[in-house]
Amino acid sequence: MAAFMSAAAPYPVERLAEEDTLSLAERAYRRLRDSIVQGALPPGSRISERSLAAALGISAQPVREALRRLEQDGMVVTLPRRGTVVAEFGPERQAEMGRIRAALEGAAAALAAERADAATLAALEAQLQAMQEATEAGRPDLVSAANERFHALIHGATGNVFLIRSLAALRAFDHVGRVRALNSTPKELPRALREHAGILAALQARDPETAEARMRAHVLRSLEVGGLLPHRPDRRRRTP
Repeated sequence: MAAFMSAAAPYPVERLAEEDTLSLAERAYRRLRDSIVQGALPPGSRISERSLAAALGISAQPVREALRRLEQDGMVVTLPRRGTVVAEFGPERQAEMGRIRAALEGAAAALAAERADAATLAALEAQLQAMQEATEAGRPDLVSAANERFHALIHGATGNVFLIRSLAALRAFDHVGRVRALNSTPKELPRALREHAGILAALQARDPETAEARMRAHVLRSLEVGGLLPHRPDRRRRTP
């Protein structure tokens, strides 16, 4: 039976720092998301807004907003007579959502190759530089942050509200795959950097077909490295 955490028990989440510049709801969302991904809040754990707010050192309102977003992401669910609990977040579900994300990310890259303006391409170059510096420093956490901004810029460049919202709904699954992949092996950081450089080159060349193929291959390979998809030895040979 899934683990059950009482409302009165302390939560295994780190207290928020006052100097953080993000909104309280966004900070709470990210902290809870990471706690679920890392297993500190296991599937079946009951979530009490009041107890969780006390653990984070904030009021209940931003926690309520964070839980609403997590429910939209599918990371928590509300059950009759149990309230809000951490959802089952197993490998099968992550794999199927990852495949969906790979297709959507590919479509976004294709549209961005056609629509990205000079300012967006410059911003993508800046994020690639940030990834390179973080890779050289051996900081997967900083690589992950720059990686997320890189993808967000591509999403925004599409100008397609439906696609942007669809990808936003997969943000939690994206985060899980990225964290697992970037921490899987020392070779992953430089490999991910090369793949992002190739994606950017296709965007700069205004080549939607290559941009889509490279992005989709990158996402699928990341899922393989993170253990969320079976490894396919021939994928590397088919990557443009």
